[in-house]
Amino acid sequence: MKFADALKAYERFEFTDPQGRWTRPVWRRGAGPAVIVIHEMPGLHPLVIRFGDRLAQAGMTVFLPSLFGEPGRPVSLGYAAGELFKGICIRREFNVWAHDRSSPIVDWLRALASFAHDACGGRGVGAVGMCFTGNFALAMMTEPAVVAPVLSQPSLPMGLGRARALGLSSDEIACARRRFEAEGLSGMALRFKSDIAVPDGRFEALDGAFGPYMERIELEDSDAGGDGRMRPHSVLTLHLSEDPKGATKEAEQRVIAFLKARTAGLPWPPAKAGRRAAARPG
Repeated sequence: MKFADALKAYERFEFTDPQGRWTRPVWRRGAGPAVIVIHEMPGLHPLVIRFGDRLAQAGMTVFLPSLFGEPGRPVSLGYAAGELFKGICIRREFNVWAHDRSSPIVDWLRALASFAHDACGGRGVGAVGMCFTGNFALAMMTEPAVVAPVLSQPSLPMGLGRARALGLSSDEIACARRRFEAEGLSGMALRFKSDIAVPDGRFEALDGAFGPYMERIELEDSDAGGDGRMRPHSVLTLHLSEDPKGATKEAEQRVIAFLKARTAGLPWPPAKAGRRAAARPG
């Protein structure tokens, strides 16, 4: 592949769900409990891989499935626009507009989580969804192996009148809430406050559905890294600042610590109020 060097530290394999509906390539690296990182638009780009590297360095086994795009290819506006068009208009495994159900590809991700847990052990599997796949991590909670969902700038469903929608079925929401309460679990959700793709109503809906079980981290535009060509959106990748005292770096490190603790079965401490990152205890 043209951009394969970005994934040269990873082992590649093909994974097919038990129903045989889909086969997708997956890249694996590290040792310890598993975390599945579901990439954002336009694909499994180098900054998503960098986040995977940091999870592996923290003592986890990271699984990077490729659901669309060209693995390893850097982000460009043309590339992103093309993949977004395909995701909205062509690919049947994604429900872009549906407010009351998750995407069909989530079934494949649940099967991958079960496989990863069997392979890696630990208390369970972490799942990180980003942008187009943000709500997938929460929908995966119907798979018992998934114990730590992280929703980074969850952008589905799209469309007018869907600001408060989570893109999950009522059964998926109820299952996640039940598991949070019964198993002592929690989740995390991150966004930039100005991000029109992740409206206020969506985070209000998360709060209404999950309350103290969903830790919210909301950032200011001034916290964003990147080259300034795109409005702040991708908390853990394109708009992550490497300033060790910056709010996005603090958020990244908190996500990594959360995943490490939860997948190992360790307690997660309550959030500490920050000046720039407003967090709720999980």
